[in-house]
Amino acid sequence: MLSLIILSVSGIAVLFLGFLKSRWILMPATMLLLLAALLVTCLDWNNAAPYVGGFENMMAVDNISVAFSGIILLSALLIIPLSRYHASQPNAQPAEYYAILLFSLVGALMMVSYENLIMLFVGIEILSISMYILTGSDKDNLRSGEAAIKYFLMGAFATGILLFGVALLYGATGGFSVSVIAGYIQSNAGNLPPMLYLGLTLLLVGILFKLSVAPFHFWTPDVYDGAPSVFTAFMSTIVKTAGFAALYKILSASFVDIYDFWWVSLATMSVLTLVMGNITAVYQSSFKRMLAYSSISHAGYLLLAVTAFNDKSQTAIIFYSLAYALATITAFGVLILVEQTGTDKYDSFNGLAKREPMLALVNTVAMCSLAGMPLTAGFFGKLFIFSSAVERGMVWMLVIAVLMSAVGFYYYFRVIIAMYMRPVNDDAGTVRAEVEVSGLYKTVLMLTAILTLMLGIMPDVISRLF
Repeated sequence: MLSLIILSVSGIAVLFLGFLKSRWILMPATMLLLLAALLVTCLDWNNAAPYVGGFENMMAVDNISVAFSGIILLSALLIIPLSRYHASQPNAQPAEYYAILLFSLVGALMMVSYENLIMLFVGIEILSISMYILTGSDKDNLRSGEAAIKYFLMGAFATGILLFGVALLYGATGGFSVSVIAGYIQSNAGNLPPMLYLGLTLLLVGILFKLSVAPFHFWTPDVYDGAPSVFTAFMSTIVKTAGFAALYKILSASFVDIYDFWWVSLATMSVLTLVMGNITAVYQSSFKRMLAYSSISHAGYLLLAVTAFNDKSQTAIIFYSLAYALATITAFGVLILVEQTGTDKYDSFNGLAKREPMLALVNTVAMCSLAGMPLTAGFFGKLFIFSSAVERGMVWMLVIAVLMSAVGFYYYFRVIIAMYMRPVNDDAGTVRAEVEVSGLYKTVLMLTAILTLMLGIMPDVISRLF
C-alpha cells in the first residue's frame, strides 16, 4: 500500500522538478523514486498472511500481488532509461512524461492488488488515460495523434462495457467485493441469475480489450505503430502484466465455482488470438508492427494459462510475464536506437552486427526468448504454460499453441538474419551511420539480456517461490 503513496507523491514531485531549467535531474530522480517504490513493495513478500484492509478494505496484499507489482515496477525501472532520446527532443516535455508514467503505475498496482471492483475500475482508468495521453505525445507525428484518437475512442467503449458489467454484478450479488461475489455464488450454486452471467461476460470483454485479445485486438497495431517507441514498450509490458494479473485474480477469487461457464469462451479467444497474432505477424515489413502482432500472440499464450486454471497456472503467468517483459524491453530498446539512423523497417537492421555488435547480440537474445528457444526465459515460460494446459487435459489447445510457436520462429528470425547476414549498405549503396549508445542505455540492454539468459538457465529461481 505504501508503494501507491510513494508513486503518487513521486509524480507530483517530478512535475515540480520540471520547473528547473536543467533536464538532467529528471531521469535519475524518477529512477530513484521507482527504486524506492520497488524496495517497499518487496518488503511485503512473506511479511504476513494475505490480508485485506488497505483503503477501506478495497485492496489486498499477498505474495501474488507483490510478485506482479514487482514485475511492473522493475519493468518501469528498466524502461525509463530508454526514454533518453525521446525526452531530449526540442518539443519534448520530460517532466510531464515521467510524471504521467509514475501516475500510470499507480493504476497498474491497483489492478494487481484490488479487493473491490470499484478499485479495479479506478486502476484501469488511471492506467488507460495515462496511455491515451502518452500515445499522442509526439506532436510532430500525425500517426501519433491518430493512434491516440483510435485508442481513446475504442478504450472508452470498452470502459463503458466493463462498467456496465460491474453494475450487473452488483445488482446480482449485492456487493462489489470479490469475496462477497464469491460467497454469493457459493451459497446460490445451481440457482444463479442470468444477470450475473451477463455481468461477468461484459466484465471480461472490458478487461480482454485492454489485453489485445482477439477479437478485441484491432486497435493494437495502429496504436503501437503510432505511439513513440518508448511508450509502446511501456504499454506492451506493464499494461499486459497488470491486465492479466487483474483477470486471473477476478476469476480465481470470485468465479472459480462457475468455471464451466467461462472457460469455453476464453479457450476460443485464446486459440483465435494465437492464430491471428502469429499469422499476421508473418506478413509485416515493419519490426515495430511485428512486435505489435507478437504482443497479441503472447496474450494468447497467457490466456491459455488462465483458461487451464490449475495449480501450475499461477506460476506460469508470473514467470511468462517476467520473461516477456525482459525480452520486449530489450527489443524496443534496440528499435529506439535503430530508428535514430533509419526507420522501423527490417531493412534498417541490415548489418547491425557489424555496426553495433552489442545491440545485435542483445536483440538476438530477445528474439530467441520471444520465440521460445532453449536456454532463454521464454522457453521455460512457454513450457510452464504448456504444462498447465496438459494438466487440464487441453491437448487440442496445446497442439495449436505449439504450431503457432513454430510460426513465430519465422518472423523473429527475420530480424536476426537481417542483422547478421544482410549487407550494411542500403539499396542506394549508402552506408548507414553508426548508432550512438550511452553507457546507461547499454547497461539496461545488457542487464535485460543477462536476466533473460539467467532465467533460461535457472528457472527455479522464480518457480520455487510459489
